Amino acid sequence: MAVNTTATLPIPFVPGITLESLLKALLTVVILAFLGEVTKKGIIRASKETDLTWILNEDTAELIFRLFVLGGIIGALYALGVMKYTLGPTTIGNLAFAVGFFYISYLIAKKSKDYLLQTKRGPEDIIKAKLFYYLFVTVTFFLALSFAGVMGELGALLAAAGITGIVLGFSSRTVVANFISGIFMYFDKPLQIGDAVQVGDVQGVVEDIRILSTRIRTWDGTLVRIPNEMLFNSNIVNLQRYPVRRVDVSVGIAYAEDAGRAIEAILKTLDEMPLVLAEPEPKVYVENLGDSSVVLRVWAWAPSERWFDVRTEVVRRIKEALDREGIEIPFPQRVNWFANELKVKLEDE
Repeated sequence: MAVNTTATLPIPFVPGITLESLLKALLTVVILAFLGEVTKKGIIRASKETDLTWILNEDTAELIFRLFVLGGIIGALYALGVMKYTLGPTTIGNLAFAVGFFYISYLIAKKSKDYLLQTKRGPEDIIKAKLFYYLFVTVTFFLALSFAGVMGELGALLAAAGITGIVLGFSSRTVVANFISGIFMYFDKPLQIGDAVQVGDVQGVVEDIRILSTRIRTWDGTLVRIPNEMLFNSNIVNLQRYPVRRVDVSVGIAYAEDAGRAIEAILKTLDEMPLVLAEPEPKVYVENLGDSSVVLRVWAWAPSERWFDVRTEVVRRIKEALDREGIEIPFPQRVNWFANELKVKLEDE
């Protein structure tokens, strides 16, 4: 009786792989790629007829297509019988599953982050999306290592390399400290993206808050990166946390001038400025008697986002008002006293 051996004909130079297994592997890839393409087109077509575009869109269609292709590749490897081959402490099957698991998890995390940033663009939402993304990817990475069967060997390797572990621990201490500080700052919320802040000698607007660092654009247009650990341990002055902020100006007038008339002129000027708030009301009072002038203190409240503009306008208008009233803003003066009477001799030319 004749036996058909065509289906089990071995492939030259590839031991253990037959023509039958090769055809099965190829057919698996083709079928799953075809199903993925059909599903992709169906999702794109459905996205044009539904309001659920946050999930039914081209990105989701591409994600599903990649999952089908990945499944076809893994299925083809199983059909070829190479998944059982050992590779060090693990098998190719375990590695393939771990890589596929991490890749799918990464795509899901990225898709979820993009969705969160698309629906809500507030500073708090951006931080939430980034925290979710990094935590999800980190957890799935270690799960993938566990699925690959290399966690035990990895732990033994790190335990054996004690000196290397100590060096790595010291080198990563700053990274971990910045990461934890970033999480604490998220719950503490001392600043948000877009706030005008002062951190030590750095003043500017918060451009971005990341897991390890915060970026501030200073008033002169430069970018300053501050590690979150340093930021968390610093005194943070938020210049825009509240909707209104006080403008504080000191003005000196001559001792010969009427302080009451100067105060009335300044208050009238403040009342004429539209960006100076009526509540809390402006205040002008005599702060102290200086060496060269009577020092008046001016308080005026303004919207926080317009504070600088209001302050410069207040100084300019106060100067103009005092000039109109003929009230002198004196130069610094000194009185020199001599123990003995000075005698000046005048000679005729």
